[in-house]
Amino acid sequence: MSSIRKRLPALAVAVISATLVAPIAPAQAEPSPAELTRQIEKASAELEQVVEAHNTLAEDLKANKATLTQLTARVGPLEEQVAQSRAEVNQLAVAAYKTGELGTAAALLSPDDATTLAGRLTAVDRLAQERQKRITAFTNDQRQLLAQRSRLEATVEKATAQAQGLASTRKRIERDLADLYELRRQAYGRATEQSTAANQDQGRAAPSVSGAAGVAVRYAYGALGKPYRWGGDGGAGYDCSGLTSAAWRAAGKSLPHSTRRQWGVVTHIKRRDLSPGDLVFYRGLGHVALYVGNGQIIDAPTAGRNVLKRDMNIMPIVGYGRVR
Repeated sequence: MSSIRKRLPALAVAVISATLVAPIAPAQAEPSPAELTRQIEKASAELEQVVEAHNTLAEDLKANKATLTQLTARVGPLEEQVAQSRAEVNQLAVAAYKTGELGTAAALLSPDDATTLAGRLTAVDRLAQERQKRITAFTNDQRQLLAQRSRLEATVEKATAQAQGLASTRKRIERDLADLYELRRQAYGRATEQSTAANQDQGRAAPSVSGAAGVAVRYAYGALGKPYRWGGDGGAGYDCSGLTSAAWRAAGKSLPHSTRRQWGVVTHIKRRDLSPGDLVFYRGLGHVALYVGNGQIIDAPTAGRNVLKRDMNIMPIVGYGRVR
């Protein structure tokens, strides 16, 4: 049972226990809006950590699938190369058997050979070098093939484990989402905000910002009012790293769909150096937002809410990053 689900029946259990112990006591009041809001905020923070862990795992799986494709493409030609090298070495072995180590004695002693002794010795040396060269090449090809196969098998095993981890995490997210939506129904009468009920900045023109950063900022303004959707990076909705990834993709830059991975690829900057288009990273690298100037960000907050513009100091900040 998820951590959120465990909290949902807590109040009901408390009421039943109180009734059994003291039947004459008045029934416990329903949780206040403030208490429900605290529960929602705590549940949302926990859920976002799980969602971003899922996104990171998905990015890792994507990278390993790309590696699998590359390794598979290399193994085929290497197998052909090893087979060809093996055939050449076999031919050398047959020739050596038939001629007595490539006819070394005959090459040196044959009276019918008109070449000088030094020339014959050079020819024999070349034959020996060529044989050794082919054997070495065959050995190297085999070693390389075995190494690539080993990498391929390890990557397949890792990708399989990641895929299983993703499936497990998806199930947990779905359970936690159901619990969070139930909390929101209790507090607000509905599970999600209406898509048309974005904050007052929806529809306003984005600030004038030049270059690729300006494209990213304008994209973020265009996303105001879109619903939060875990794993989303456009169209029907966004999660936090999906929004920043989509905004910069519109500007021609590729960002992984993971807060932790984005933190790893941006240039880290100081708060005083922030400019529109930069990224702001929050507690535990569980949340990321796009800075749009004047101490404001645009972000996809959490399940049940819509993309909005707000003050950047929404929670403890880990750091700031600039997309290059």
